[in-house]
Amino acid sequence: MANVSVYNMEGKEVGKMELSDAVFGVKVNEHLVHMAVVQQLANKRQGTQKAKTRSEVSGGGRKPWRQKGTGHARQGSTRSPQWTGGGVVFAPVPRDYSFKLNKKEKRAALKSALSDKVANSNLIVLDELKFDEIKTKNFANVMNNLKVDKGLVVIADNDTNVVMSARNVADVGTSLVNEINVYDIMKAKTVVLTKDAVAKIEEVYA
Repeated sequence: MANVSVYNMEGKEVGKMELSDAVFGVKVNEHLVHMAVVQQLANKRQGTQKAKTRSEVSGGGRKPWRQKGTGHARQGSTRSPQWTGGGVVFAPVPRDYSFKLNKKEKRAALKSALSDKVANSNLIVLDELKFDEIKTKNFANVMNNLKVDKGLVVIADNDTNVVMSARNVADVGTSLVNEINVYDIMKAKTVVLTKDAVAKIEEVYA
C-alpha cells in the first residue's frame, strides 16, 4: 500500500495515511486513460458545424458560357466548388461525436489516473477542508500553503463555502467524489483529496 503524508490547511504534516492499492496502486493503462479523455472531449462537442454543398447553394442554374470557343475552361455552374461563392466539397454536416466506454473501462481509466498521480507524488491528502464563510482569500491561502498552483480539489460532500470560495481561484477547480473524471484529474498538476474523499473513493471504486 502507498503511504502518503496527511496535511492540514496550514500546509503542515499532521500524520500518515495508507492508500488502497486496489484504487491508488494499480498498473497504469495509458490506452484506457487516453480513450477516457478522448471520450469526454468528444461528448462535449456540439457537432453543429454546417457548410453548404453545391446542391444547397443558391443560384448557378445557368451555364456561365458556351462549351466551346471562348478560350475559357468549360464550366457548368457558377456554384461549383472552384468558384467564389460556390459550394464546399464534402461539406461538414451536423453530427453526434459522442461514443461510449464500458463501465469497467471507465473505472479502470479513473484508477489509472489516480495511481499515476500517486506514483508521481502529485497527490496531496488533507485532513479536512472547511470554511466558516465564503471567502476566496481563505481558499487561496490554503492552496498557497500546500504549494498548489494548478490543481483539482476533491471533496466528499457538497460544501457550499468551499465550492463558492474556490470559484474565482485561477487554475484550481473543485469536484465531488461522484463527479470526478479522468480528464480533470490528468489536466490538473496536483490532485488534492480530503480524508473523507479518499475513504469515499475507496468505498466506491475498490
